[in-house]
Amino acid sequence: MDRRIFAASVLAAAVGMAGVAGVTAAPASAAMMTKAQMMKVKEANMHRAKTQHLVACYGVNAVGRNDCAAGAHSCAGQATKANDPASFVLLPKGDCGKLAGGSLKAS
Repeated sequence: MDRRIFAASVLAAAVGMAGVAGVTAAPASAAMMTKAQMMKVKEANMHRAKTQHLVACYGVNAVGRNDCAAGAHSCAGQATKANDPASFVLLPKGDCGKLAGGSLKAS
């Protein structure tokens, strides 16, 4: 195998593995938050929603990338599955309806 091709394939594999590690690390770090930290995050998110005129859009989150939830788990960053109908992200008004699977109500 040509050295340049080998080096390129090794680099591509390393970049891919680094990307996967970043995605899977988010829920673990969120799970380690204390209840007080979760409450601070929740309050900050709700304040941001009010001041920036954001709405909760359910069903469009990525794993570990949610702003809060409706009873499924404690709060931010704890979504264990993507597009969770009980987890939401905060978006500007009007944007939720433009996203596939986006809903203004938890299901």
